[in-house]
Amino acid sequence: MPHSARLWNYWLGGKDNFASDRVAGDEIARRFPSIIDLAKADRAFLQRVVRYFVADQGIRQILDIGTGLPTADNTHEVAQSIAPESRIVYVDNDPLVLVHARALLTSNPAGATDYIEADLHNPDTILRDARRTLDFDKPIAITLLGVVHFILDEEEAQQVVRQLAAAVPPGSYLAIAHGCHDIRKAEADDIVTFWNERGRPKIVYRSSAEIRRFFDGLELLQPGVVPCTRWCPGPKDPDIDVNQYCGVVRKP
Repeated sequence: MPHSARLWNYWLGGKDNFASDRVAGDEIARRFPSIIDLAKADRAFLQRVVRYFVADQGIRQILDIGTGLPTADNTHEVAQSIAPESRIVYVDNDPLVLVHARALLTSNPAGATDYIEADLHNPDTILRDARRTLDFDKPIAITLLGVVHFILDEEEAQQVVRQLAAAVPPGSYLAIAHGCHDIRKAEADDIVTFWNERGRPKIVYRSSAEIRRFFDGLELLQPGVVPCTRWCPGPKDPDIDVNQYCGVVRKP
């Protein structure tokens, strides 16, 4: 059965996928060509936001939840290229990601990386195991990119994000990227339906207003909740809108 992590890997040009993933990926891309732009925009946002955390805000600890399969410019590679002492903890629940986790653990000797096999539905486990590597008395950046939309229940999704944000100290950051149906709603709804009938785990897209609720009580940074391509783009980023919205907040 096609799996979201392997599908994402395929769309990003990776090789860690199966024939069923490639068949599904080609069919989705044929029906919804914008999905390739979405995948690339999400990855580019990851790289920009990590650089923002480390280079601009002096963050040296990142909790990357929903890691996905390793590709180029993973979180620790971007962070440690700027600050070698950065400490990164990756979290995913896909056994295939676990198999390839060794590629995520090639830390600069001055820093550290760790991998936790855990599910976002169980934030207690994530927070407990992350303490092996991260100091929760110092600011931490949490990234939830392309993962919250696997929690279908709205109340549970809000509670999980609140618990993660509550666990880190003031001066920490939270970034979320989430499937959104604000633009090209019919296409977005068709993508969700197509995937949920054929793949796993099932997903839900939310509106930008619903995504913004995840940041209640925190300091939402400019430009707010926007398509990933619109969050502090660089000169080489495409001038397009995608159905993957993002936002970044600071914990006061």
